[in-house]
Amino acid sequence: MTSKIQALDNKHHIHPFSDSKELHEINPREITHAEGVYIYDDKGNKLLDAMAGLWCVNIGYGRQELVDVATKQMSALPYYNLFFKTTHAPAAKLAAKIASLAPSHMNKVFFTGSGSEANDTVFRMVRRYWDLKDKPTKKQFISRENAYHGSTVVGASLGGMGYMHEQGDLPIAGISHVEQPYFFKDGGDLTQEAFGIKAAQSLEAKILELGEDNVAAFIAEPFQGAGGVIIPPTSYWPEIKRILAKYDILLVVDEVISGFGRTGEWFASQYYDLEPDLMPIAKGLSSGYLPIGGVIVGDKVAETLIDKGGDFNHGFTYSGHPVAAAVALKNIELLESEGIVERVKNETAPYLQKRWKELAAHPIVGETRGLGMVAGLELVRDKDTHERIAPNSKAGGICRDFSMANGLIMRPCGDTMIISPPLVITKAEVDELMEKALKALDETAKHYNLM
Repeated sequence: MTSKIQALDNKHHIHPFSDSKELHEINPREITHAEGVYIYDDKGNKLLDAMAGLWCVNIGYGRQELVDVATKQMSALPYYNLFFKTTHAPAAKLAAKIASLAPSHMNKVFFTGSGSEANDTVFRMVRRYWDLKDKPTKKQFISRENAYHGSTVVGASLGGMGYMHEQGDLPIAGISHVEQPYFFKDGGDLTQEAFGIKAAQSLEAKILELGEDNVAAFIAEPFQGAGGVIIPPTSYWPEIKRILAKYDILLVVDEVISGFGRTGEWFASQYYDLEPDLMPIAKGLSSGYLPIGGVIVGDKVAETLIDKGGDFNHGFTYSGHPVAAAVALKNIELLESEGIVERVKNETAPYLQKRWKELAAHPIVGETRGLGMVAGLELVRDKDTHERIAPNSKAGGICRDFSMANGLIMRPCGDTMIISPPLVITKAEVDELMEKALKALDETAKHYNLM
């Protein structure tokens, strides 16, 4: 039965990343409220949200402290912009707090409304930097195949997802893509270490092809999120760092998904010992309670922009929105005061990864992998050949539907199933997640007569 809300939605709403015609036929699920790691729909169904919304609800749902600080800030200053030689306390305090948590060479923050806007900002900022360094030919960006950096024109172009590029004549000029460190798919007979170096060296080959004097930056996620929780081999990032240093190219580490505790460190750049020049952030910054993003800027870039740059002609109406900034600041304070990031590192993430590995024994699982509070698994028909279960990566959608019916939100990326639960998930809730994930795998296998 179609509810009033579903009817209104079908009549007037165009959904992101959705087939609207198909959605009208099945009706969207109406989510009514949420608490902790659970969301609830209008039928009374309770679902464990193992995706933390869209990788963002790090602190969990229903935190009254964030509601209270938003109410207080709305009463004092609901909005003002940062364009005309003004500031306000929430933006200034939040910038200082972020700088205190970031790698020590990163002390400035530019605020945006989202991760996509953050990556648009990176594009403008990097090109401006090289202009100011009297190297105006350094305009080319190199990214990775199957990367995700947002869905604006620049963000989708920086990303390496073909199905996005097919719509809108993307990528735009000045952006190239190199091999992703996806060992399960592309490793072949190589060891993980050898493959990691091979994948990294595709960057050097592209630099030489384009000409080092033309390449401005390499942008990459520490691990690829929407691409399927692709964890690079341990040899990958050291080789990337060597190559970038050799050719004087900026490193942009996209921490939109990985930032604010998801790896058990405040930023995955700290986990991997990276030294980024710029770090786009969003999602966990406010735990999704209000839209806010930004770019953490390394001192080398910031000093050039400030000392030589004059006006930086870029910004957004809602850059550093006072209510969003106040909520983000409180969110970070709660993550700190409750020791949530430390608990992820020392307790819940190791437990989640231990339990997740158990799924590797399932007859249709070709690989499990994960890091901190993210994990993925590969659905296969044959564990040895990695043959997929069905054409066109349809098994992932089938598994997702079984998972939802069992009260668990897992996300398919093709035939890779991924999770990224709230950081506040308990060990008991991890056990529940595992029980429901296993049931979804069993039902998927039975659907395809593989069990």
